[in-house]
Amino acid sequence: MTRVFAIGDIHGCFRALESILAEILPQVDDLVVVLGDFIDRGPESNRVVDRLIELSGQTQVVPILGNHEEMLLAILEGHQYLLGNWLSFGGLATMESYGVNHPAGIPAEHVEFLRSCRPYFETATHFFVHATYLPRKPLAKQPAEVLRWDSLRAKLPKPHRSGKTCICGHTSQKSGEVLDAGHIKCIDTHVYGEGWLTALDVDTGRLWQADRNGRLRTS
Repeated sequence: MTRVFAIGDIHGCFRALESILAEILPQVDDLVVVLGDFIDRGPESNRVVDRLIELSGQTQVVPILGNHEEMLLAILEGHQYLLGNWLSFGGLATMESYGVNHPAGIPAEHVEFLRSCRPYFETATHFFVHATYLPRKPLAKQPAEVLRWDSLRAKLPKPHRSGKTCICGHTSQKSGEVLDAGHIKCIDTHVYGEGWLTALDVDTGRLWQADRNGRLRTS
C-alpha cells in the first residue's frame, strides 16, 4: 500500500531532514510531497537539495514550488533586481552553503531540480500547495501569488470547491504545533527558528518532528 507523506518547509535544515527520513523510511512505492522552501535561512541548503535529489532515486518525490525557490529561479532567469531582496530574505545563507558569490554558481543539477517543482499536487483526497488557495477557483487557475506568498495569518480560506483537504506550509507556526482546521493543515512548524520540521502521514495523521539539530519528537 502506497503511503503518502508531506514534509513542511525545510529551509536548509539538513539534519532535521535526515532525522525525519530515517524515521519514516520511505519505500519505493511511497510518495513524498515536499511543500517548498527547501532553501534559504538555514545553514545547509546545498545538502538539503542534494538529499532530495538522492531521495528522488529511491522513492516518488513531488517537490512543490515555494516562494524562496521562485525568487531564486527568477534571478537565474535574468531578474537581477530581485537579488538584494533574496539575499536579505535568506538567500545569503544559501549562497554560503554552496560556496558561491552569485546564484549562477549553483550546480546545474540542483537548479534543474528546483525547476522541476510543481505549483500544486493533488491525490484523490488531498491537495498540496506551498502557501494557500482561493476556495472557488480550480487548482489549475490559482494565482501564483496565492499559491506561494499569501499568509494564513490574514485569513484561513474556506474549504476548497473540490472537497479535498489542503496540506500546506509557508505560514510558520512558531508554537511548533501543526495548524489543523480540518479542511486545511499547515505543517510549517518553524524549523529554522526554535521550532521543528514536520512530516505528516496524510492518510493516518501521524506526525514526526525534528528540530534543526536533528532531535526528534513523535506523535
